[in-house]
Amino acid sequence: MKARQVLLFILGVFLMLGAAWAVFPADGIRLAGKRLRFASYEGRVRELTERKLDVDSLLNAVQQRFAMQQDTLAYYRDFFYGNPDRIYLPDDDYTFFDPVFRAFERAREEGRTVRVVHYGDSQIELDRISSNLRDALQERFGGEGTGMFPALTTTPMASVSHYASGGFVAYQLVGDSTTRRAAHRRYGPLAQLVGAYADGTVTIRGLREKSTLERVRTFSSVSVLYGQAGEDFSVTAQSDTLKPRPVTRTRDGVTWTTWTFARPVDRATLRFTGTAEIYGLATDGTAGVTVDNVPMRGSTGTVLTRIDTTLMKTAYELDDTQLVILQFGGNFMPAARSSKAISGYMDEVREQIAWFQDAVPGGKVLFIGPSDMAVWNEEEGRIHSYRHLAEVVDSLKAVTLAAGAAYWDLYGMMGGANSMPQWVRHSPALAGPDYVHFTPAGAKVVGETLSRSFLTYYDFYDLRKTVPSELVEQSMER
Repeated sequence: MKARQVLLFILGVFLMLGAAWAVFPADGIRLAGKRLRFASYEGRVRELTERKLDVDSLLNAVQQRFAMQQDTLAYYRDFFYGNPDRIYLPDDDYTFFDPVFRAFERAREEGRTVRVVHYGDSQIELDRISSNLRDALQERFGGEGTGMFPALTTTPMASVSHYASGGFVAYQLVGDSTTRRAAHRRYGPLAQLVGAYADGTVTIRGLREKSTLERVRTFSSVSVLYGQAGEDFSVTAQSDTLKPRPVTRTRDGVTWTTWTFARPVDRATLRFTGTAEIYGLATDGTAGVTVDNVPMRGSTGTVLTRIDTTLMKTAYELDDTQLVILQFGGNFMPAARSSKAISGYMDEVREQIAWFQDAVPGGKVLFIGPSDMAVWNEEEGRIHSYRHLAEVVDSLKAVTLAAGAAYWDLYGMMGGANSMPQWVRHSPALAGPDYVHFTPAGAKVVGETLSRSFLTYYDFYDLRKTVPSELVEQSMER
């Protein structure tokens, strides 16, 4: 074929494509149940002119804002009222977390462990986000181990490994059609329980061996939270620094039993005999703070009130829970098709917050809203944030603050609308190809930002110990 003919062929192809570009319907055509689209001029212009989030610039700005921290009243005032990564407080009460911070300090001084419980959907599976907060709190207030976890589970955990054998049966509050449900409401603070119906053994091993933090992979105590124990029930703990030491049933109702080791260990074995309901095992230190990771895949966070209230109150009191974190909203988005649906969800969220405030008297509740989430937009023919996501985020913030709980805006921290595609395309990727879940690298960014924001409130609490209250009040006036 001659060069002229090749040129004419190429020009002809471009001409046909240009004609199709001009006349093809903007919303495409349906063919065999599929929608066929052709690139449009308007769509291309929109893509070129639409704001593109620079993730690196965003994260650098986050780092710089925290790096500039100063122990001055002016800095904290600016942080509380202007920092986009701040935790929003009800009535702008900068003393909101003070009771939690006092409990953290007393735990270190008095040689006991206090707990933070982080409930969430699949965004926090594998101890994501929770582990970063745990590291930050333990570095500041002391503590070891990885907190509470089920005696039997099929969900892998990044911070601890355990193997159960024997007469155990797991029951879960949240799950698919294959999930075994209990015939009662005694699920405990992990929203699941393990029935011990015959002799069994649980072997525990700390993970994250590559971590430079020794406290992450070791623990100085192991605990069992159980109830409904039969007369023949007993549990024995053993490690290389603790000879087998059995504990038999000591009381009716819910019991929290702890064994302390002579030095930190990375392995322990628990042997159960008799019958009981095991609500959780915990590997902790002897003093400081720990964070329990409680992922609930597929949950919108509106089912926790189904758990027996008396059991939960007793469990939170026994294990000294001071802060409850609820991270939900993402799984509601497919159903958020109208303002009426959103309003109904807000009523349920309000009920959950009130229930936890009653279950943990003296403690505090922090709600973390959903991240940006993107989905294929049929009308525009591209990946785009969920249509009502911004409305859901604003509503969650308003409802949470009105209910007397704190709120952290993860959606805003990411960069707002349509930021998720940029987190996915970032190198390394900070979110996965489903445009919903963070990668480990992205979860680390989120967890570290949350931790630094939370600890900024502690730094201000610490500063206020040395500054006259009248001066603090004057500086914080708006």
